[in-house]
Amino acid sequence: MITFGVILSFLALFSVETHSFVEESCHSYAGGSVYPQSSYVKSVDHKLQWTKAVISKPAPEWEGTAVINGELKELKLSDFKGKYLVFFFYPLDFTFVCPTEILAFNDRIEEFRKLNTEVVGCSVDSHFTHLAWMNTPRKDGGLGPLKIPLLSDLTHKIAKDYGVYLEDAGHTLRGLFIIDHKGILRQITMNDLPVGRSVDETLRLVQAFQYTDEHGEVCPAGWKPGQDTIIPDPEKKKEFFKKQDKTKKKH
Repeated sequence: MITFGVILSFLALFSVETHSFVEESCHSYAGGSVYPQSSYVKSVDHKLQWTKAVISKPAPEWEGTAVINGELKELKLSDFKGKYLVFFFYPLDFTFVCPTEILAFNDRIEEFRKLNTEVVGCSVDSHFTHLAWMNTPRKDGGLGPLKIPLLSDLTHKIAKDYGVYLEDAGHTLRGLFIIDHKGILRQITMNDLPVGRSVDETLRLVQAFQYTDEHGEVCPAGWKPGQDTIIPDPEKKKEFFKKQDKTKKKH
């Protein structure tokens, strides 16, 4: 007959084993600082968190207050239905790498719009802080007027849903998400804090995914518009590789 004490011992052992599994299942990451003189956060202090953002699945819904053309407005993911969306997180307003990324995307927004694509930036700062940053001249480290919205995630819910929030630091990693016209998440880029992202690469990825959407062919490494693609068929793919082989032999 199983005694009450035996049951308690079993439950205690199960609890320890479960806790151990959870700890081992989490990977340390994101060591670094927003800027060199800030408090350095050891990589072992951060744990990989669960995310609702899964490539090839519907992107997590979000809504909140954003600064759009200098005004405070409500914004939600469904507002971009029928368009591609580049949705990127940055750590904090009034910092260093962050304004260079925001301005880089902002200043090339027309290139994205020609591809039926919009760009939205997001951080855990309040919408009032966003507005103050936009009202600060660029020469003083501000943003000036922007053509792209900046979304406020003051509750951190959006950042957590997308798996970019650093609990210990109180802000996000540099996460970027490409969401297609059907609301499906197609690509994720995640940078550690000290290094900014590439607008050129983001444009290339949007162009590549849109090409595959339209033509059903797949894009090889480093593909750019106008270059050869691959027909995803065991026999037809040989056309691409034969052509590539001839090109290499010429050089």
